[in-house]
Amino acid sequence: MDHQGQFRRAARELGIPDGEIVRFTTHLRLSIRLGGGSGGVPVGQFGGLPRLPVGTDWPTAGASPLPFVFSVDCAALPRVDDFGLPADGSLLFFLAHEEDHLAGGTGDRRYARVAYVPADTDTEVAEEPSIPNLVGEQYDVRATLGAELPPWFAAHDDDEDEDDLSPFQQQLAADLERDLPHLEELRALADDLWPPDEGLASADIGGYADDEVIRSIAEQTLAGREKAGEIVVPVAQWYSQVEQEKHQLTSEWVSLARFPLANEFYYGSFVIRHDDLTAGRLDEALSVTDFSE
Repeated sequence: MDHQGQFRRAARELGIPDGEIVRFTTHLRLSIRLGGGSGGVPVGQFGGLPRLPVGTDWPTAGASPLPFVFSVDCAALPRVDDFGLPADGSLLFFLAHEEDHLAGGTGDRRYARVAYVPADTDTEVAEEPSIPNLVGEQYDVRATLGAELPPWFAAHDDDEDEDDLSPFQQQLAADLERDLPHLEELRALADDLWPPDEGLASADIGGYADDEVIRSIAEQTLAGREKAGEIVVPVAQWYSQVEQEKHQLTSEWVSLARFPLANEFYYGSFVIRHDDLTAGRLDEALSVTDFSE
């Protein structure tokens, strides 16, 4: 479905100028919200035992099996504009959250795995590993769509203290005020078309990567370029440079999956570049596991 076309038509009916609509929809992304409940057709499974290709071993980190978090049937998910998920087949997410959290920033990617199983693959329910408490309670999930805007939009709300913004963020705020005088009407329209779900989601697929995840990638990117001698960032300009790098990376990266862990102390996040997702390079997905707030 042409969701952006649907939004543009509805915005024009409200009398909002085309220029503003185009600028706003450039930043508007839809995410797929997964949750339990009895309504709708199941699109995936949380917990339990995954279906793996016949003869395939359970993913491991060394000798340790990785906990299975959830799987989704890509063909059953709502299609989202400019989000390059496979058209069919299944995605399976595995994550050892404590180990992945401790490995954060080291480049060690052993503790998280995204597996893609093509639709024409013969599969079977995996045999349960002989490790206590590795397999969680199984339940089906359904899908709804939600509207998302980049995190930096929130920095320009009326109650934001302008003194807390970097010069780069202040410029973004000025540009936003200049270019989108109907911002609140556009936001309200997006919420009307794709109402926010106030309940606790099992996971969100797509949309924007968490702000702290993008900040971490931005800091590592700048630090790497400094170490390679490509750039020199004065200490006094580091914060502003990070904000500029984040702004660029926000357009390049997309959230593949975000989910709270069953123990409620950790929050898992898989992110991937748009180009890698479209090309099916799911092994390029990065995992960031953090404490829940």
